[in-house]
Amino acid sequence: MSAAAAEKGSEHCGDNGVWIQILGAGGAELDDAQSGASYIVWIDDRARLLVDTAPGSSLRFDESGAAFKDLDAIVFTHLHVDHVADFPAFIEGSIFAERERPLPVLGPGGNDDFPSTTTLINRLIGPEGAFAYLQDFLTYNSSGGYKVAPRNVPATGRRRWARFGSDNLRLSAIPVSHGEVPAIAWRVETADKVVVFTGDFNNQKNIIPEFAKNADALVVSHAIDENARGIARELHATPTQIGRVAAQAGARLVILGHRTNRTRGRESQSRAAIEENFGGPLLFANDLECWGL
Repeated sequence: MSAAAAEKGSEHCGDNGVWIQILGAGGAELDDAQSGASYIVWIDDRARLLVDTAPGSSLRFDESGAAFKDLDAIVFTHLHVDHVADFPAFIEGSIFAERERPLPVLGPGGNDDFPSTTTLINRLIGPEGAFAYLQDFLTYNSSGGYKVAPRNVPATGRRRWARFGSDNLRLSAIPVSHGEVPAIAWRVETADKVVVFTGDFNNQKNIIPEFAKNADALVVSHAIDENARGIARELHATPTQIGRVAAQAGARLVILGHRTNRTRGRESQSRAAIEENFGGPLLFANDLECWGL
């Protein structure tokens, strides 16, 4: 990012209050002309939280006008490639970001089939990692001037995790069902607003409504249509389920991200299914759009 962009702040959001920017609204396809699902929470024209580092998100981050040094944390919802692939690009690019404080990177713990967040980061930029030349970022003597501080968050059970806060926001997380993939939803609380990012989930345990209670914005993955079957339905919530979750939570606004080729072009059908239960504002996300709360 240029120094001018960093000073200018957001190119798309307002100067005051809490804003949600879509860095990427797409899925894993190579033909949807969108970056992968990734988001920024802006507070008073400063990018304070990055949710997922999906393919293409590092480019969109640059285009957004965000400054890497302003981030209080990066959080992952789960560790599929289409949600984390740009992480090494962010780290290498941050060499010139003038960041001085440690960067917490929070994400789900692992299981027998998926590494934990700390393991993944070490496999990417650790001493034996694919990009081992970046290993000094895991120390306080890094070439970027700051330390990457990864931390695992429980991705099993029903207990809420709430062990992170900064001067700008507080984070909590809860495990969600995404097939066999460890996955968590994130609740972001600022001085006067609440934003919940569900990540990918199938609502098997109906945990989100209580976790997202009275959220000002509920950001949901809209990866499948109402007629999806098989593995797709085991991994993702249908529009009808999204509407029920939003209504039960009392969410003020629903933003539909992670839009795949299975759902693009079917917006009217999805809207009708969601609005059977949820009567509030409903937005279909696209790259770089930004909404104030």
